[in-house]
Amino acid sequence: MKLNILFTPDQADDLFFAGKTSVVIDVLRASNTIITAIANGAKELIPVSTVDTAVKISRNLFGGSTILGGERNTKRIEGFNLGNSPYEYSEDKVKSKSIVFYTTNGSKAVLKGKFSEYLYICGFINMAAVVSQLGKSSSDIEIICSGNAGGFSMEDVVCAGMLAGELAKIRMDLDYSDSAKAAVMLHKTAGKDILKMLMESEHGKVLKANGFEEDLLYCSKLNTTDVIPYLSGNVIKLLSGE
Repeated sequence: MKLNILFTPDQADDLFFAGKTSVVIDVLRASNTIITAIANGAKELIPVSTVDTAVKISRNLFGGSTILGGERNTKRIEGFNLGNSPYEYSEDKVKSKSIVFYTTNGSKAVLKGKFSEYLYICGFINMAAVVSQLGKSSSDIEIICSGNAGGFSMEDVVCAGMLAGELAKIRMDLDYSDSAKAAVMLHKTAGKDILKMLMESEHGKVLKANGFEEDLLYCSKLNTTDVIPYLSGNVIKLLSGE
């Protein structure tokens, strides 16, 4: 089974993912926000690629059970109910709700992989659960790092490297691409202290400067949940146990 890591979604077109198992990683912060929303009972998240699309979709859905969530340049978008901090997605705000979700990087990465046979959302907080799920895969695996504004993002690649390394422990038939080998090597060095790595990353510094230091701590935790969000059609739902 081949495992490849894309350092940004722009490295492949949409149809590249057809028939494959994909994993989207956006450590700061969409992965963790999506995981948290699903864990706290959100019915679904509808990823979109533009703010205008988010607004249009929300107008066509049932107002009381649909909310807008997401950010642009770390800040909640004017008129949206929630931003992109996992702390905002508490049970009292999201339970049984459909969330139309836009972020600068993460929602676009999910849409990039929409033709995948299976697509899961991963962060450090659900790492073990995703590794276990991938261990059952019979298709090649593509890990999509969301990156930052089309560029390389340290935290996403370190997380992808951890995922690849942990999966290799249970799948002896795993064949790394060169990018996967590089990510595994990066994790072995930069991943020794996840919180420190997040704090020192480019995007981590921006989040800290904008008052989101607690989000960095949240996103640095390892295996705090076994929830796996997955893309079903055009919506992100909870992957039920088999």
